[in-house]
Amino acid sequence: MNPVFKEFKEFVNKGNVIELAVGVVIGGAFGKIVTSLVNDIIMPPIGALDRTDLSGLFISLNGTFYQTIKQAKDAGAPTLNYGLFLNSILDFLIVSASIFLLTRAFIRFQKRQVEAENADKICPYCISKISINAIRCPQCTSILEETH
Repeated sequence: MNPVFKEFKEFVNKGNVIELAVGVVIGGAFGKIVTSLVNDIIMPPIGALDRTDLSGLFISLNGTFYQTIKQAKDAGAPTLNYGLFLNSILDFLIVSASIFLLTRAFIRFQKRQVEAENADKICPYCISKISINAIRCPQCTSILEETH
């Protein structure tokens, strides 16, 4: 077997490459969903409030006025597309907030699990895991001293 291929195989098997790949794929799909949320759900009502579509906001850098970005591009004019940039910032903020909230919820869930696991004690007689409130071990029936 080729040493490079063998090393690559060890790398894939040893690391969290599969989890990383799944995360990248899910992240890409999540990004598409957020982009659609911004462009199709959030921005239309905002645009309706002040009658502006942010994605259509631009400045023609050659000094000529164009109605749309497409007209400016067709004419070969350089444009500063600040409306598209604002949409991208909104995308980023929504993705960041979503990831923050999901991570926060996951960390809280893990913390609760750790706290629940720490709510047990070990019977000094039979070494079984028992409730911290137990006064008698359900495994060996020994009477336990109060430790809490």
